[in-house]
Amino acid sequence: MSQVHHISSQFLTLETIETILKQNYTLALSEEAEQRIIRCHEYLQQKIAATDRSIYGINTGFGSLYDKKISSSDLEQLQRNLMMSHACGIGDEVPQEVVKLMLLLKIQSLAYGHSGVQLQTVKRLIDFFNRDVYPVVYQQGSLGASGDLAPLAHLCLPLLGLGDVYFQGMKLESRHVLNMFSWEPIALKAKEGLALLNGTQFMSAYGAYTLLMAKRLSRQADVLGALSLDAYDGRIEPFNQLIHQVRPHKGQLETAQVMRELLTGSQLMEQEKQHVQDPYSFRCIPQVHGASKDAIAYAEQVFLTEINAVTDNPNIFPDEDEIISGGNFHGQPLALALDFMAIAVAELGSISERRTYQLISGQRGLPAFLVAEPGLNSGFMITQYSAASIVSQNKQLCTPASVDTIPSSHNQEDHVSMGANAATKMFQVVHNTERVFAIELMNAAQAIDFRRPLKTSEPLERLIKEYRNLVPFVSTDRVLHHDIQQSISFLRTYSL
Repeated sequence: MSQVHHISSQFLTLETIETILKQNYTLALSEEAEQRIIRCHEYLQQKIAATDRSIYGINTGFGSLYDKKISSSDLEQLQRNLMMSHACGIGDEVPQEVVKLMLLLKIQSLAYGHSGVQLQTVKRLIDFFNRDVYPVVYQQGSLGASGDLAPLAHLCLPLLGLGDVYFQGMKLESRHVLNMFSWEPIALKAKEGLALLNGTQFMSAYGAYTLLMAKRLSRQADVLGALSLDAYDGRIEPFNQLIHQVRPHKGQLETAQVMRELLTGSQLMEQEKQHVQDPYSFRCIPQVHGASKDAIAYAEQVFLTEINAVTDNPNIFPDEDEIISGGNFHGQPLALALDFMAIAVAELGSISERRTYQLISGQRGLPAFLVAEPGLNSGFMITQYSAASIVSQNKQLCTPASVDTIPSSHNQEDHVSMGANAATKMFQVVHNTERVFAIELMNAAQAIDFRRPLKTSEPLERLIKEYRNLVPFVSTDRVLHHDIQQSISFLRTYSL
């Protein structure tokens, strides 16, 4: 029986999200969350019945149509029309693991009781999550400012029995899945469509997903850097704590310490060196990896704030008797953080490719291209080409999305964040960087084997032993695509 995570006002962390996803938790609302949702919905319904004044998005049109008053008899149709008209997503489908995160984060945001939705609406989203019903959402269409309108429209269409979903590996019209579970389509009440579509859950889900990957990649960068350094017959002095204490950036200090610990006891590191300095891609690992650590830490704080926030509009405050239209759906904090994080992760890939280049270059007693008979065999020559190609693409993807804005809705929405584009670019960058790391691992392990019988440190020897169960030493040329794929699988599963 799966474990249950209760949605409440408790602070949601990245570690909690990772546990929910990896251990296949189901979701349930806490009693406190249910009461907040009910109270806010009832307050809103009473307010609508008791006032003639215009309340944006509740009894008015949307965007630049805010001045169009809607009659009380049309309020439910207004919300349904909103959902359908905003489902303008296009392009590639959002990966299902990200869609699952979108559901979780949308539920979390609605559960604070400032959105005015029906309890049954939130519970149906929980049903989708728990039953592995994943709406088909598209990557393109959000400006990242009025919330992620188009993606969230597709996420929530199945509440109405519209749109498509994936269920048990099959793509189906959502109405068939509703029938399967005897679920009635939700009849949206006033404000509900807006509550579902206004929000940053597309950007936030991509952000949380890529942050979890970025933090893993950051840890792996240090391990691979240490392995490559030892394979290259590099020096330990650049990691002496004294030089980092006089330039005490947090990430730099942490990286230098990790490198010292990883290389303790290495026979390769202890042998006398013929050279007095190493190239920057080895010598400056603390400074480069450390700066990326600090950037990722900044992005984490932004996203922790966001996933524990209410991001639709207007916001409803029953205790204060206020309904306030503002701009909590604007993705600027996320767009900036995603752009910064993409640059930070891409740099980890960039310096990794340079270490790979040094390892195959025939220096320091290693054979050219890390193969015993170069010439007859090309060895690892083209692995560096592949890494260079990927690193170049990352550089192109790191052009900031957040510096752009295109006005929309008759210039009512005249500044947008483009955070959704930053999010999908970031997704590509983390996966690209993982591929570059896989190539460095292949080269570093191959180079270490040319140093035998000398050994590296105990933790790095354990890594190589486990790795060699998947990817054996390359003695003569073979199809290396398969080795790269196996190396990616290893990086995803091995606890470094």
